[in-house]
Amino acid sequence: MKTVGVVGAGTMGNGIAHLFAQHGWSVALTDVSAPLIEKALATIRGNLDRQVKKGTTSPEDRDAALARIATGTDLAALADCALVVEAATERQDLKFTLFEDLDRLVGSEAILASNTSSISITAIGARTKRPEMVIGMHFMNPVPVMQLVEVIRGQATSDSATILVMDIARELGKTPVEVSDYPGFVANRVLLPMINEAVFCLMEGVATAESIDTVMKLGMNHPMGPLALADLIGLDTCLAILEVLHEGLGDDKYRPCPLLKRMVAAGHLGRKTKRGFYAYDK
Repeated sequence: MKTVGVVGAGTMGNGIAHLFAQHGWSVALTDVSAPLIEKALATIRGNLDRQVKKGTTSPEDRDAALARIATGTDLAALADCALVVEAATERQDLKFTLFEDLDRLVGSEAILASNTSSISITAIGARTKRPEMVIGMHFMNPVPVMQLVEVIRGQATSDSATILVMDIARELGKTPVEVSDYPGFVANRVLLPMINEAVFCLMEGVATAESIDTVMKLGMNHPMGPLALADLIGLDTCLAILEVLHEGLGDDKYRPCPLLKRMVAAGHLGRKTKRGFYAYDK
C-alpha cells in the first residue's frame, strides 16, 4: 500500500502530496486544471528547497520526492490507488459529487479519505457503496510541519479501515487522534468559535486586529493570534466551517459574525487573496 491519490492541489492538497511523496509513496495529484497543478508543483518544489536549505532533507531526497508525484486532471488516473485523500474546497455538494465519482472509478478495496475540516463523514460515506471504507483524515496546515491528524470515523467506518489509516498517519510521522463524526469534529469545534469571537471583538470596536492578536499571543501563549490564523486558514473556509457548526448543532453560539460574512462576500479571504484582517501585498 504505497500508492495514494490526492484530489485537490490547493494549500492542503499540495501539502498532503508533499508529505506522502517525502515518505516514499507514489502520489497521483489531480485537480480541475493544469495551471492549478503547476502552481501546486511549484509550491511543493519551493517547500522542499527550503527543507534542503535548512538541512532537514538532502537534494537527492528532494529530487526523489518530486519524481514520485504524477499529476493530471482526470480522476480516472486514481483507479489503482490503494488510498485516496480528497482535499477539495470545503463545500458539501462538491465533496458528495467527488465521492460518488471516486467510488465508481477507484478499486473497491481502496480507502476513500476526506481532509474535510467539518463536513459529516457519515454523509459523505453514504454517497458511496463502500461507507465502511470512507473515513476522515484531517491534516493541519501547513501539512509537512503540523503534527496532528484527526482521524474521523463515520457511522459505518470499519475498525480495520480506522486502524490502517491511524498506522499510515504514524508512518508519515504524524500523531493520529481518533474522533467521532460530529460537526467540526474536535479541532474546529473548539477553534472556530474562538476565531469568530475575535471577529466580533473587531467588529464591535473592542480593539484593533493587532491588539486582539497580541492579547491572545502574549496573554494565552498562542503562537499566532486568531485573526492572523483566520487569514492563514482562509476566511471562506472559516465561514464554511461555522455554517456547518451552526446548522449541525443548532446553537447560536456558532452564528458567523456579520463582519466575517461581509469580508468573504468582498473576496477578502486572507493570505490567498493578499487581503483579510491584514494586508499581504508585500
